[in-house]
Amino acid sequence: MKWRQVQDGPSAVYVVVLDPGEEAVDRLTAFARDRSLGASQVTAVGAFSEAVVGWFDRAEHDYRPLPVGTQCEVLSLIGDVAVGPGGPAPHLHAVLGLSDGTTRGGHLLSGRVWPTLEVIVRDSPAELAKTHRPDLGLALIDLG
Repeated sequence: MKWRQVQDGPSAVYVVVLDPGEEAVDRLTAFARDRSLGASQVTAVGAFSEAVVGWFDRAEHDYRPLPVGTQCEVLSLIGDVAVGPGGPAPHLHAVLGLSDGTTRGGHLLSGRVWPTLEVIVRDSPAELAKTHRPDLGLALIDLG
């Protein structure tokens, strides 16, 4: 992974480029924690050799994994970073393009980069906290 800060100030902007073989969610989580991000917007394009997206099952209070076991294009990856119990954590959704032109999408649980993932992270001076909601089974941004 390589990164460069392209805008300074309280609203910093970073370009993060992941290398082949890196696991996207793990690397973006590490980046968010290393930079102490507290309220950021994330967008990205690129490709994965394999990925797992999730569909949230309300009855089970958990994500149902939807594996994509083949090369796929990251047509759209959007999300945010907020502070959870373990520190800054990205919440990412992806639409993945398959070789036959169909798509698979959902909450990004994992993605093995190939050949690249180009990520723009726009930070803000604020800090947003995620609070676990037992009634929903999710940690959501809590505005107070």
